[in-house]
Amino acid sequence: MTASNPLTTAKKSFEFYSRLNLTLLTGLKAHDLAEMAAILRQVQGSVIYHHTHHFLVQHQHLSPEPPNDFAYWIRNILLEERLGEELAAIDVMRFSTIRDLRDAIVAVIENFIERTGNVRAAPAGQEFHFMRSVSFVMPTGLRAANLLEFRDALMQVSRGSIGYHMFDARLRLERDDNDFAMWLQEELGEDQLAAALRNLDPYTQTEHGLRRRMLGLINRRLES
Repeated sequence: MTASNPLTTAKKSFEFYSRLNLTLLTGLKAHDLAEMAAILRQVQGSVIYHHTHHFLVQHQHLSPEPPNDFAYWIRNILLEERLGEELAAIDVMRFSTIRDLRDAIVAVIENFIERTGNVRAAPAGQEFHFMRSVSFVMPTGLRAANLLEFRDALMQVSRGSIGYHMFDARLRLERDDNDFAMWLQEELGEDQLAAALRNLDPYTQTEHGLRRRMLGLINRRLES
């Protein structure tokens, strides 16, 4: 049940963290679809993360919304439009683990190869280079014990902090949730507000737009 008082004090304060991503080359590259599928099966999860979630965060300003990095290469370098569309259609929000997302991507590629027998190679110098993200998590020094303090802190934190608590949380927790929604529900009893934040799709808007949407929901709750 939603808390009757939006200024209810939580037993456990929310601590805002931020993250900095460092991109590293793995030294692995694929010349065609068969090599891409084989490498995807063996690389670390941080590689899958980089070419899906990190790619989306970096390119949120583009319109229309770009696909994941694998789809981009297949569509624009291998000129396999149909396969590129199939990979772009994979909804990363459906997956709470990198393991399951990896399996879905590989399955689409291998099914395409099986159907068409197509292993067209990339032109020289345009191979797919696999990279991985290394994340450094840091405290921001901002805490919130109630909804008003949470709103004020959310106005101050960096985009990296919003990304950490909204994007990374689902994979870290391996559940269909984010840090903000969990705290609001579990510590403040704000079930309805938590559900509203949980239903926001962080992959279809900029982090600036996401912050604005969250603040709007919180302000309406504070004014109710």
